[in-house]
Amino acid sequence: MTTLTVKDLLPEDGTRGTLVGRVWLPQVNGPAVVAVRGDGVFDVTARFPTISALCEEDNPAKALAAAKGERIGDLEAIVANTVPDGRDPKKPWLLAPVDLQTLKAAGVTFAISMLERVIEERAKGNPASAEAIRKEVTRLIGDDLSKLKPGSDQAMHLKQVLIDQNAWSQYLEVGIGPDAEVFTKAPTLSSVGTGMDAGLHPKSTWNNPEPELVLFVSSRGKIVGGALGNDVNLRDFEGRSALLLSKAKDNNASCSIGPLLRLFDDSFTLDDARKLDISLNVTGTDGFVLDGHSSISKISRDPTDLVEQTIGKVHQYPDGFVLFLGTMFAPVKDRDAPGQGFTHKRDDIVTISAPELGKLVNRMRTSDECEPWTFGIGALMKSLAQRKLI
Repeated sequence: MTTLTVKDLLPEDGTRGTLVGRVWLPQVNGPAVVAVRGDGVFDVTARFPTISALCEEDNPAKALAAAKGERIGDLEAIVANTVPDGRDPKKPWLLAPVDLQTLKAAGVTFAISMLERVIEERAKGNPASAEAIRKEVTRLIGDDLSKLKPGSDQAMHLKQVLIDQNAWSQYLEVGIGPDAEVFTKAPTLSSVGTGMDAGLHPKSTWNNPEPELVLFVSSRGKIVGGALGNDVNLRDFEGRSALLLSKAKDNNASCSIGPLLRLFDDSFTLDDARKLDISLNVTGTDGFVLDGHSSISKISRDPTDLVEQTIGKVHQYPDGFVLFLGTMFAPVKDRDAPGQGFTHKRDDIVTISAPELGKLVNRMRTSDECEPWTFGIGALMKSLAQRKLI
């Protein structure tokens, strides 16, 4: 990954929608909340100190449109300066479009990825065993559970049948049972954005990208917009034990969100998000190419149900949260040898795209090779205070 252009960033309808981002401003040594418009990138931090604050507005899209802001440059130049290699530290660059929100993720929300989780569990993290187990699992429960409503009488009947056959799994429990799996993906402010390196634990030998829709939710539980996400996953770690989920999911640079937040307005609504088609491309320096496709319309739990299971009287998020909705795409294409399936190699370029949301592009490195995460909540508060924005 040597270059990044506006074509690699914007939705197909350009700047027609309400697009929000974060940009690092070297002159103030801190981030700015920006509106991305047809005539440039505008700093609106004086009105909205954080993305979280913007999402708390009654109508975030309308509030952003009313904020004139200060133009800080052309989008093309800022995008081009985002890639770590060759970045000019004296010029602005893009960040992940999320700040104080808690980073949450829902798992096992698509039938295909649910089956792969069962396979991981039975393979104990060994990719060589996965193909034989995949055939047996499919024989037992089939490969199309997309019409099965989680928690329904039909789902509970299937659960009992599988228990009787000693084929039940904790992943099936959250996949077709009444309670969704929702976990904390990573610490607040740790996300990487488009153009940056995404991280894999250096001890992982079986891992994969997870292209997902990321919803932005206010502290009141209102869904206000969406972005693309890569919920980078270590299949070997989680396959050995579900108790290793935190190590499988939360590593330096393992949470990628971007390229921009698109707020809901007349051009993009929650119903549009429900029908979103997400594409995945992985291109390796070894010539390997993987293409995949995921449709949110095939999700087993409605996005509003997942949000309601995340926030409420038993759990509050004063700064709001973002929610990865899960992926239906678990890559199984053989890369090195028959039956070995897919795993990342160093310098893989992962592109996750949707016509309505643009492209999220990351180069894969081990987490210890990625840029260290040093700018946390305390640093953000100090930076905003020094600029007299809070």
